[in-house]
Amino acid sequence: MSRARHFVLAAGGTGGHMVPAAALAEELMRRGHRVALVSDERGVRFPGLFDGVQTHVLPAGRLAGGPLGWAKAAREMWRGRAMARELYKTFRPAAVIGFGGYPAFPALAAAFADKIPTAVHEQNAVLGRVNRLVAGRVDAIATSYGKTERLKPKYEAKAHHVGNPVRDAVLALRTRPYPLLEEDGIFRVLVTGGSQGASVLSKVVPDGLAMLPVAFRRRLQVTHQARIEDIDAARAKYAELDIAADLATYLPDLPEQLAWAHLVIARAGASTISELTAAGRPAILVPLPGATDDHQTANAREITAAGGARTIPQTAFTPSELAKQMQKLGLDPAALENAAGRARACGKPDAARDLADLVESLDAPVARLPVGSAKPKEAFA
Repeated sequence: MSRARHFVLAAGGTGGHMVPAAALAEELMRRGHRVALVSDERGVRFPGLFDGVQTHVLPAGRLAGGPLGWAKAAREMWRGRAMARELYKTFRPAAVIGFGGYPAFPALAAAFADKIPTAVHEQNAVLGRVNRLVAGRVDAIATSYGKTERLKPKYEAKAHHVGNPVRDAVLALRTRPYPLLEEDGIFRVLVTGGSQGASVLSKVVPDGLAMLPVAFRRRLQVTHQARIEDIDAARAKYAELDIAADLATYLPDLPEQLAWAHLVIARAGASTISELTAAGRPAILVPLPGATDDHQTANAREITAAGGARTIPQTAFTPSELAKQMQKLGLDPAALENAAGRARACGKPDAARDLADLVESLDAPVARLPVGSAKPKEAFA
């Protein structure tokens, strides 16, 4: 086993940032290391991901709102940087790893000031704003795709294609076969908009499924994750159309739902794509049109080109188009299973291991202060 060290993971509070950070934390702790998480209020309360990991909230701000907003964000980031430096005096990290999102910036800025090794992990197929901002200063850039847009050529020498880590429960699905689909058997559909939900899926999917041939529609069993403001209307619509559906605002058993799904209808967020390719599940993807740098469209390209998914731009995502694509996929069990295999071939099952190897390789002797225990969360919040 490698020498035990301390690592700080810094991530914004959305699932796209938090899930791979949690997967890396699990892998590092399995290797005997100690891990601390730096995030915002959303991140440290993310259900079930960082149990047993000490967490710290740092102010970060957002670069929005014109000159006054930028000035406020700069003050918040500077304050967060100072708090992070206080944390590092006692926790003494061997390296600080950023996963994007504004809360990662002050943690990385503090590491630069203290000459602590750093890396960033990019979950999307387009390098995000914070990762672009620090790309010239970090020691390594871990990517999830073989081609990452907006990564400058001069930084490619320190880029490492490791993939996007997923939770152990999702990775375990690679050992389970694609669920048996008989021509007249139950057809299970999983609908998910990611950690934030997606109103367009709640509005379009029920009507799209209603346009399927009656024999096909009667076979459907839908599990649908919806936003809280959409769930009642979506539930009523499914009931009106006599489509068997279970709805929830959060799916704590998402890996198990994914295990039994014959088809997934989803956004194209980084975690969604990595979980689809880890498990090997075919999908109809509807990229979020307002995503920064249109990164969800970029995320969907590889799995779509491989034949593991079909991508429908939101402007074209109508009930009739969904029904057409569903029939192309769902009425041919052999084609659907083939699509599942193609999705699986895009997966990077060793992403957490490879990212942990990269993180461990960053370690350099740090002899500044005696090792101590990190202050409690309240001291930094």
